[in-house]
Amino acid sequence: MTEKEYKLICILGATATGKTLLAGKLALDIDAEIISADSRQVYREMSIGTGKDIEDYNIEGVEIPYHLIDIVDAGYKYNVFEYQRDFLNALSDISSRNKKAILCGGSGMYIEAVLKGYKLINVPRNDILRYSFKDKSDDELSKILSSYKSLHNISDTSSRKRLVRALEIADYYSKHTDIDTSYPMISSIIFGIKFDRESRRRRITERLNYRLEHGMIDEVRNLLNSGISPEQLIFYGLEYKFLTQYLINELSYDEMFNKLNTAIHQFAKRQSTWFRRMEKNGFIIYWLDGYMSVKEKIDKINSIINKESFI
Repeated sequence: MTEKEYKLICILGATATGKTLLAGKLALDIDAEIISADSRQVYREMSIGTGKDIEDYNIEGVEIPYHLIDIVDAGYKYNVFEYQRDFLNALSDISSRNKKAILCGGSGMYIEAVLKGYKLINVPRNDILRYSFKDKSDDELSKILSSYKSLHNISDTSSRKRLVRALEIADYYSKHTDIDTSYPMISSIIFGIKFDRESRRRRITERLNYRLEHGMIDEVRNLLNSGISPEQLIFYGLEYKFLTQYLINELSYDEMFNKLNTAIHQFAKRQSTWFRRMEKNGFIIYWLDGYMSVKEKIDKINSIINKESFI
């Protein structure tokens, strides 16, 4: 990467808030390309369950270029380190063609990984360190983590597994002080789409029903028939976990629907919590009322961009 400064518009929000359509129409309006910030849309053949909504990139007959969608095969375990690398490549490519870039998605960890301004390192697993933690409580591990000099702070410590991984990363950084952590200058402006809780819940359930009626079950069945194991699909969670369990007769249809519907609601709540934490950590997010029309949202975005002299 060069030392030039990149400018980036970010559109974020919980699932089922209409991010993709807004990003597509904004891209047409300002001559931009879109970089996806979704941890599952990177996978090929996983379109309905991940909500790629590719049709939303066709605006008034114009195909909006998009990046980091359909870049690895289903079954692969893509990670945030690879995402940051691929994002920087995409951003450089877009900039080289004098186009603007819009980051769009709901994966808070991926969004922070590219906006925070530090390079992630592909830290290897440390079994010796993990063994030393086996008899320690989560509180003890949290205290150990807090003792390290923080080189990045997007680690999700909501479970013991993630807490141990955060410690593994912190320990690696502390012992490899000569690693290259250089990162390009990225100036960003962030917009979020927000619905009230009941509206969000209704939209999620309606969207789930629509997808189940329009091929999502067949999508998962085809993945299983292609040779991907149930365990590999269950790894991806949400739709792929519960639909796989339904298709291998571990769950009835009603059980699958109820469990999946609840899980998506919980996921959306976690997304919202992540975004609130981003604000507490200094990110400024301009929230847009989900009930505004797309035109009203774009007008609001453009007025803020102009006011901030961002572009």
